[in-house]
Amino acid sequence: MPPSPLAVALTIAGSDPSGGAGIQADLKTFHAFGVYGEAVIAALTAQNTRGVTGVHGVPPEFVVLQLEAVLDDIPPDAAKTGMLATAALVEAVAATLAARGPGLLVVDPVMVATSGDRLLDEDAVDAVRRLLLPLAAVATPNTPEAEVLTGIRVRDEASAAEAGRRILDLGARAVLVKGGHGGGAEAVDVLVTPAGVRRMARPRLATTSTHGTGCTLSAALAAGLALGLPLEEAAEAARDYLHRALLAAPGLGSGHGPVHHGVPGRP
Repeated sequence: MPPSPLAVALTIAGSDPSGGAGIQADLKTFHAFGVYGEAVIAALTAQNTRGVTGVHGVPPEFVVLQLEAVLDDIPPDAAKTGMLATAALVEAVAATLAARGPGLLVVDPVMVATSGDRLLDEDAVDAVRRLLLPLAAVATPNTPEAEVLTGIRVRDEASAAEAGRRILDLGARAVLVKGGHGGGAEAVDVLVTPAGVRRMARPRLATTSTHGTGCTLSAALAAGLALGLPLEEAAEAARDYLHRALLAAPGLGSGHGPVHHGVPGRP
């Protein structure tokens, strides 16, 4: 069989039956970038745009079976982790990834849904710090997640950069601290690497269609890396894609609605 020309990206995350976040958002984002998407389901959720009513973690040994099946046959050029729910799941996924090396890894340390519902057990946070972050080509915490991981209050770009440097100290090779939770006319993300800090700003949009924005951004970043883009170019492309998806949000649901994943990945 001749080699496929398609770049391949893998998501290891939770399922969102309403389609706006998690595995479903990741696969749609990969498709928008023209990347072949694979998915290992680590958790099932009952959720919609109004909130999360249930979380069921997949047994860790079965998550590992899924992951090994993918890595044995169609190894990805880049992968991302999303919602992993429990310490046991974080430990199982991290151990497998450390042993197998799935190319470039984006770690999205998903802790709380847009609705405010918790998606990561308290005792799993330390496992993310110790086991997942050292595997990350880039980590993508939002400001509340960066605060939990580092203990630093993130209130401005300077403190976001300091939190990013602290996460570098935990082992990640780069950190994109997302500024969507802030205020002001601009939404400012801060990309922190050992070489320095890059400010990435877009106009802040007045919208309630924010369900799955973190999943979408990290999936777009993984897609860009799978395509061979340099980190900074991949991060800018991911941020642009999310901005377009927010502008085109379809207005579905009665809570925090989804973005429109069908916009072009790279126009």
